[in-house]
Amino acid sequence: MSIKIRKQDALNYHMQGQPGKVEVVPTKKMSTQLDLALAYSPGVAEPCKEIHANKEDVYKYTAKGNLVAVISNGTAVLGLGDIGPEAAKPVMEGKAVLFKKFAGIDSFDIEIDEKDPDQFIKIVKALEPTFGGVNLEDIKAPECFKIETALREKMNIPIMHDDQHGTAIISSAALLNALELIGKKIDKIVMVVNGAGAAAISCSRLYIALGVKKENIIMCDSKGVISTSRKNLDATKAEFATSRSVSSLQEAVKGADVFVGLSVADILTPDDILAMAKDPIVFALANPNPEIAYDLAMKTRPDLIMATGRSDHPNQVNNVLGFPYIFRGALDVRATGINEAMKLAAVRALAELAKEPVPDSVMMAYGTDKLGFGKEYLIPKPMDTRLITTIAPAVAKAAMESGVATRPVNDWGSYHDELQKRIGIDQKLITNIIDRAKKAPKRVVFAEADNHKILKAAQVVQDEKIAVPILLGNRSIIEQLIKEHNLELDECTIIDPREDKNRDQRYAQAYYEKRQRKGVTYADAERAMRDRNAFGAMMVEFGEADAFISGLTRDYSKTILPALQIIGMRPNVSRVAGMYIIMNKKGNFFFADCTVNVDPTPEELVGIIGLTMRGAKFFEAAPRVAVLSYSNFGSSKGDVPEKTRKAVHLAKQKYPDLIIEGDIQANVALDVELQREQYPFSALSKEGANTLIFPNLASANIAYKLLMEIGGAETIGPILLGMRKPVHILQLGSSIREIVNMTAIAVVDAQLQEERELAAAVK
Repeated sequence: MSIKIRKQDALNYHMQGQPGKVEVVPTKKMSTQLDLALAYSPGVAEPCKEIHANKEDVYKYTAKGNLVAVISNGTAVLGLGDIGPEAAKPVMEGKAVLFKKFAGIDSFDIEIDEKDPDQFIKIVKALEPTFGGVNLEDIKAPECFKIETALREKMNIPIMHDDQHGTAIISSAALLNALELIGKKIDKIVMVVNGAGAAAISCSRLYIALGVKKENIIMCDSKGVISTSRKNLDATKAEFATSRSVSSLQEAVKGADVFVGLSVADILTPDDILAMAKDPIVFALANPNPEIAYDLAMKTRPDLIMATGRSDHPNQVNNVLGFPYIFRGALDVRATGINEAMKLAAVRALAELAKEPVPDSVMMAYGTDKLGFGKEYLIPKPMDTRLITTIAPAVAKAAMESGVATRPVNDWGSYHDELQKRIGIDQKLITNIIDRAKKAPKRVVFAEADNHKILKAAQVVQDEKIAVPILLGNRSIIEQLIKEHNLELDECTIIDPREDKNRDQRYAQAYYEKRQRKGVTYADAERAMRDRNAFGAMMVEFGEADAFISGLTRDYSKTILPALQIIGMRPNVSRVAGMYIIMNKKGNFFFADCTVNVDPTPEELVGIIGLTMRGAKFFEAAPRVAVLSYSNFGSSKGDVPEKTRKAVHLAKQKYPDLIIEGDIQANVALDVELQREQYPFSALSKEGANTLIFPNLASANIAYKLLMEIGGAETIGPILLGMRKPVHILQLGSSIREIVNMTAIAVVDAQLQEERELAAAVK
């Protein structure tokens, strides 16, 4: 799927809040004078002395072992060329972020104002004491070859120029699998490589290492075929000069088995593809537009296997499939370099992973249920969480076997678990929800569409195909805001209740019939439909929208009331509840009730427990419930401990399989070691609680807001539990990101509602 990037959105992303994309965060507590004394003077002298006595202890006492430098001089940035080190910095920060996201590797970006390769080498070599590895990036050829070769010789840490080797590794995996599918031998194929830059040279060298015959590679540059008859070739081009009697790309591709493009857009024609051998392989990797458009190429040759660098076509050759995990494996065995054996191990691990059954989570992420090894799935997808546990161990083993590992892995099972923890497998909750939403987008009506935040969120969910937005509000204001903010919402339906007399009358009549015995007259019903929260809720009730979102600009209680009156609660639910998800490094925690019930009775708490239990399961979590108090298992008396104890007693009877404890203090519920020591009988002593039920609204509301503001936690919510149809109320002043997240939740809620209705119809 191609994502449209707007200039201002990209600039705002980098500018808003703290400029840039990275920051430095302490890994140790810094809260007391003792902490500071240990962190700096005088305590820091002790690790300094240990490292002075043994340099290898730098890995023991500092962050070096998990720290990679992303270094560039900005001479070959993306498709932008020589734009200089300052302009290259956003790209290098982005690379640093990818290291962290995909492999848990900390990274500093370093932009060097130096084009002379000898001076550049000298500067980078001097940084070796700081870093565990160096990722060279966006350095032009041929200087990049000299720089990488020299640094690999001079330094005893992993060095890799990703522009060269990343594409080589990923495309090599795709090549192996493509050849396997069509039954061609790698040592028999004829290959044309269009482009002679860093990536093309490195790709060709790795293909040869895999078995392609050097004499069967025809390389072309902007002047045509690189031939032995050409004069003044530099050393790297001369390495691939062919003696074949061909001079142009068109002549070279005749009868060729494989075309690899690392050049410019639209240089390959349908006639060129038709001239290739049976079952041709075309890797058109120019970005953003390939050497031949994907749809045109596939239309031209049904027997074609194709890969591009684009995410909106099958077989995306994306470097993020390689570099984070290659460095991860190299760092974890403290390799002195990244050698050919390690790169080949990454190639084969990638190729083999593509043949494994694809997890549901990956298929949901890409909106399909048909991913599997074949012509349209030669290599894994970037969001596949198995990459780290597949490639990193393969690279680590190759480093050990080739003799460059200085700290071998002894327990591969523990290493597998460690790798998963590094990328926070359990932290992908909202990503999974968004992926599920994309699989079957639903119509979501936004009641406050005359607010620019809502419109920007609508743009995101429309572009990413999370939902089909319906914009409710004053048409002229909405259209003016769309114009002011340069949004593209032409596909969205705008509904102005003042103009829609048909709906207004139908909805007023329906509201009157629902509320006539609650003292509501027809005139009252007509006035009620002027409230967009009531109008939007009625759209969902009539099936003219699948979900309803509001609350950005209005008080929670006033926003929820029309939905309760019109849509109401699910059968067997006596009252709704509000749940927040609190996310931090320790995991995901579910808090309830944070928004609705002021002082619930024990029986009402049981209802909240049931709703929250189902809410946690909605997010694919197994609930472990703590009903909180200021007491631990009867240690204190009072109304709150008594209420929570009774609620737990009743909940155990109603939900006998539920892991639940209470009354219990919040810190004890989360502290497994303390429970094992003091309360070994606790049902939460094995794993601790992840679902916290508060005794009243005040305590729940205070707790989540404190965690948001001073605890550094990220929150999702409030998520309204117990409604008969999908209704979700935003927190006052929510950010665009929070609105998008809530929309995804509303869509998945609507998907499940549809499944329930279908199941009921079958019965």
